[in-house]
Amino acid sequence: MEAEIEPGAGRAEPAGSCPVVPPHQSLRAAWDISEPHGGCEEAGDKPIGPRRWLHELLGQLRRWLEQQGGGVPKDRRFPLAGRDESPPTPPTGYQPLERVAVTTGVLQTLFDEYELHRRSDRGHEETGWVLLGWREEREAVVRATIPAGAGREAGEAHIRFSSTVQAAATRFVRQHDRRLTMLGVVHTHPGSLRHPSDGDYRGDIEWVGQLRGREGVFGIGTADRKQSEGDTEITQPRSNMLTRGSLCFSWYSLCEGDRNYRRVPLTVVDGPDLAAPLRPAWEVLEDHASRIERLAFQQARLRFDILPRGLALTVPLVEGPALQALMTKEGVRYLLTHGGEAWSAECREPRVDCGVYQLLANWASEENT
Repeated sequence: MEAEIEPGAGRAEPAGSCPVVPPHQSLRAAWDISEPHGGCEEAGDKPIGPRRWLHELLGQLRRWLEQQGGGVPKDRRFPLAGRDESPPTPPTGYQPLERVAVTTGVLQTLFDEYELHRRSDRGHEETGWVLLGWREEREAVVRATIPAGAGREAGEAHIRFSSTVQAAATRFVRQHDRRLTMLGVVHTHPGSLRHPSDGDYRGDIEWVGQLRGREGVFGIGTADRKQSEGDTEITQPRSNMLTRGSLCFSWYSLCEGDRNYRRVPLTVVDGPDLAAPLRPAWEVLEDHASRIERLAFQQARLRFDILPRGLALTVPLVEGPALQALMTKEGVRYLLTHGGEAWSAECREPRVDCGVYQLLANWASEENT
């Protein structure tokens, strides 16, 4: 199985259940607007043309720069919400994993989504999830699952994840807990092989050395267990195995240079799947993942929010205003927010990265005329 690694960030203190941070009030108000690109007056939004918008933004910027002597000092730069500027250093003395802890929410996700997958028109294929969590000295704690995505390449004996979608999803999840890192992957076998295959090994050994501790966590899902009546509870018949009904997940670890996987004991701990809030907006994320990634690389202070019907990106500007892009299945809308108020931008660009830079360029052009 092939996978691409999302580079891990520095260690930070655990954030508990890490609930999704509620979006700004202006986002909530704008979300009630029925028209994708108009009708803002009824919901409290005020239409604003590019010239007025530009003059407000760049006028404030020019006055502030004049007061400061022409530069933006580091201590006044807008920080990225939810991000530690100097996260503590992760442990350096990693030892081989002695156990893997999995939250109850993660297990619920794995069993539920595996069952739904088997009932779908792609149920004959393999499916899978990337595992995010905390890597301790001798333990890994699985805190979130990122699904392979609808764009995955899969068959009865292989799966290649949609890495761009998973990278974008990881940004949303890690925004509120920078300690989260990729721990490994879970994937399914349509037959009864409860151990990673030779093909799995050839793929995994190529990249497992990039993980913290140079060791990964791997789960294999099968649907070969004999189910007795009323067998709907999660049970643990073996130290590395969890079952529910006919479904079974067996867990292993693999270190860089190992000749084979080894069984790893599993413990279950209370806690949510930190990526669960993304599921209702997953189709929207897949539609815009590549452009979200492009913006994220170019705009270091980009903030992500999960909304009832989609996603929002916020680009902080100087002195408080922010440019927001609201993405739904109906399209993309752009707002300027400042002081609790929101104005709709006159932009109908469906490509979110192009829309953001088009607005910025238009504002700069208007200011120079």
